[in-house]
Amino acid sequence: MADELSLLIARLSDADVQQRRAAAQQLARMGEAAQPAAIPLVRLCGDEDEESREWAAAALEEMGPPSPGDAEALAALLTHDHVDVGYWSATLLGRLGPAGAVAVTPLADALLRSPHLSVRQRAAWALGKIGPAARPALEALRRAAASDDPRLARLAQQAIAQIER
Repeated sequence: MADELSLLIARLSDADVQQRRAAAQQLARMGEAAQPAAIPLVRLCGDEDEESREWAAAALEEMGPPSPGDAEALAALLTHDHVDVGYWSATLLGRLGPAGAVAVTPLADALLRSPHLSVRQRAAWALGKIGPAARPALEALRRAAASDDPRLARLAQQAIAQIER
């Protein structure tokens, strides 16, 4: 199984789009067992091929939380040009809960500076999931709570409440 998983992970960055699609599709069917593929799957969400992106997102939806050791790499992907890469990075960091605390500063930065509203919203959500360990992000969350976007404002308010418990 480990060899098969390693092969699928390698195929996620194959030059052949059919290989990328097939690998992501197989990983989507593996559920939580696909966890070691978290970072390559998030990267694939920025692929030029729409079907590859869709299968990568499907795999991430079924995967559950990533390994806590992936937090720093996920934090680095928050600023990716492709909206889906930033969105899924924030999502997986939020799924880590308190174990995602190493990413509080990058998440707060994404909350305030990402050009993508969905990434800013997901960063607010993730900070709330991290909970009290995200206390250093409270000022950024307070600024986001005053946003003109009602969803972002609501998510930031909820995160503040989760952090200040």
